[in-house]
Amino acid sequence: MQVTDESPKNTTPTGPNDPSIRPIIVLLGATASGKTALSIELAHVLPHGGECVLADSMQVYRGMTIGTTQPTQSEQRMARHHLCGFVDPRSTEFTVRNWLDAAEDAIQGIRLRGRHPIVVGGTNLYIRALLEGVFEGPGRNDILREELEQVDAADLHDRLTAVDPESAMRIHRNDHRRLVRAIEVHAATGVPLSTQQTEWSDTVRGRPDTRLLILNWPVEALNRRINARTKAMLTSGLIEEVQQLQSEGGLGMQAQEAVGYREILNHLEGRCSRAEAEEQIKIRTRRYGKQQRTWLRRFSAVPGAIRLEAEGRDATDLAQEAIQRLQNPA
Repeated sequence: MQVTDESPKNTTPTGPNDPSIRPIIVLLGATASGKTALSIELAHVLPHGGECVLADSMQVYRGMTIGTTQPTQSEQRMARHHLCGFVDPRSTEFTVRNWLDAAEDAIQGIRLRGRHPIVVGGTNLYIRALLEGVFEGPGRNDILREELEQVDAADLHDRLTAVDPESAMRIHRNDHRRLVRAIEVHAATGVPLSTQQTEWSDTVRGRPDTRLLILNWPVEALNRRINARTKAMLTSGLIEEVQQLQSEGGLGMQAQEAVGYREILNHLEGRCSRAEAEEQIKIRTRRYGKQQRTWLRRFSAVPGAIRLEAEGRDATDLAQEAIQRLQNPA
């Protein structure tokens, strides 16, 4: 691939073929769009080869294999993967900053091995952080946090609704940690967290050492894939996976929010049937896909971003087009 790029932070380029500045290939697409298969194919066909770095806030958790569609052991043997299943699902917090620090370390190691990092998203806030850095917001207010820690989550949600209804709609009523943070941000700045995040997310800036590939699917076709994948997850043992995780100490508040796990927990606790849980997973996944498509439109506006029309094509075909367009940018 004939690419000469500006170097990432803390790197001094020594020439156009210096492996320490191999471009980061950022592969994006909505859930169920085929990112895993394409990333593995790219790892094989990219000049100098590649390794995959997962940018998914739920695939980081150990043991949450089926419901988060982590690459299988077979897929991981086909291409090396990083940031997959390395966080205890009982953990109370894994932040965007935690992911970004781990991702930058993985990217540096891949480049030192002379290969291309292939960042596979996933969680679009993670991709935004990779391109622009982390939206930090105000610092901690330990006195306020200590006070809020004593307040029931439902009461916190009501309090947040009064000052930041948009964030309250987005944050689950039982997500105590995120409710506290949203209230803390408003108390420190007088501006709702949702407003600050919207201002941050209106326009995405690129990063000189990245190349964006975006998988595009018609909505109807993608929804069919989501429905089929949900059924396959249940057939493959998603319920048994959740039962195993529960027997090992359960899921932390953050991990419980993964699509599929909350619904299966509700089923196991008798609040819905298996069929109802399956339907709820499909609905929630389709909503998540809609949210992702909004982000993908923003990423598509980044200069040099490449959109790949995926319907009716396999990973080999898509990888060949991606290589050609990366080598010959318009």
